[in-house]
Amino acid sequence: MVWQNWARTVQARPVRVERPTSADEAAAVLTAAARDGLRVKPVGAGHSFTPVAATDGVQVRLDALTGLFALDTTAHTATVGAGTRLHELNALLTERGYGLTNMGDIAVQTVSGAIATGTHGSGRASASLSEQVVALEIALPDGAVRRVSAADDGDLFQAARLGLGALGIVTSVTFRVEPAFTLRSTVERTTLDAVVERFAELEAADHCDLYWLPFTDAVQLTVNRRTGEPAAPPHSFAAWWSGDVVENAGLALVQRVTRAAPKTTPAVNAVAARLIGGRSFVDAAPKVFTSTRRVRFHEMEYALPRSAAAGALRALRDLTARGPWRVAFPVEVRLAPADDVWLSPAYERDTVYVATHAYPRTDYTGWFSAVEKLWTEYGGRPHWGKLHTRDSGYLLDHYRRMGTFRAVRDRVDPERIMANEYLDQVLGE
Repeated sequence: MVWQNWARTVQARPVRVERPTSADEAAAVLTAAARDGLRVKPVGAGHSFTPVAATDGVQVRLDALTGLFALDTTAHTATVGAGTRLHELNALLTERGYGLTNMGDIAVQTVSGAIATGTHGSGRASASLSEQVVALEIALPDGAVRRVSAADDGDLFQAARLGLGALGIVTSVTFRVEPAFTLRSTVERTTLDAVVERFAELEAADHCDLYWLPFTDAVQLTVNRRTGEPAAPPHSFAAWWSGDVVENAGLALVQRVTRAAPKTTPAVNAVAARLIGGRSFVDAAPKVFTSTRRVRFHEMEYALPRSAAAGALRALRDLTARGPWRVAFPVEVRLAPADDVWLSPAYERDTVYVATHAYPRTDYTGWFSAVEKLWTEYGGRPHWGKLHTRDSGYLLDHYRRMGTFRAVRDRVDPERIMANEYLDQVLGE
């Protein structure tokens, strides 16, 4: 059986597939794999671009571990099965008048896959999903099942809330939640230079992200602010036009044209820039945070120090304009605060995330390589689930708690049952 991820950048041939229905069954899978001399990898929705979940051993699918297990309205926490998709979690919480503080812009991932790879949104106070985790249940390679939190084996908790699938099989996750809220989303067309000049203002926004069109100076800027206003979503036609037509069908058309005729990329993007329009509406937070992506792409994302944002974005624009590459896909930029998650790319520093995308079967690898080299000059940290070439030597220098994480891994998985080639690359053997 061949498994492949959403982006079709990774394929794997596990010798068997397991679908545990409980933490005890997950533990039994690990015990059996150790007896058989096989490695184990849990897999979620396959939305990582890296082979973080690839295995030729035992693949563990968590689609039988789903649903809302508990909602504590006093402590403001929600416990959910590890295989629950984020859009399912949103629906379950919304029904009960609650929601997550923040999310990324895609909601098809499983909760365990999302926290394992550092999925994040943009935010002034909170951006990372892992940062919102207050406890989790994990089946360890020795067959034990543990429920951990900051107060109960704090080191294992800190490591496992962004654990790369390296420590065991997470079977449930407890998130910090809050009463449901609405956001006013304001979208405007601006320029890259104008955005750079406004960074101090944008840093104060609740949520801010932007898309820059290569070979132009055009930027679509979105600022989302919390509001007590009732939901007033866009008219159905406006939502269809901006979402289905412009952001999906239009994007697909641009990518196909420029893939067939790369030299047209600057001219095509100049035309696309004229389609960026302004709008403002109020809606429930999950509907504002997330969007539907029907166009397949390949992605590399780096977290850069916030203080480097202005110079880094101008350097990216200049590098792209000078080079021979003709990549039409928009570049996404998001602002995020420092957090305390050991392997979070935003660990202990205010961050600007810059994500470069490319359409499959286009000639983008040279551009990604050049951009990655540029980001390393700024001390960039790669997103664990996005394409990159960094190894354990580089990452050990850029994560102060990497040594502590590896010590936890040595304690719970000395035989490296949860390892694969990607983890060998980024964590070392």
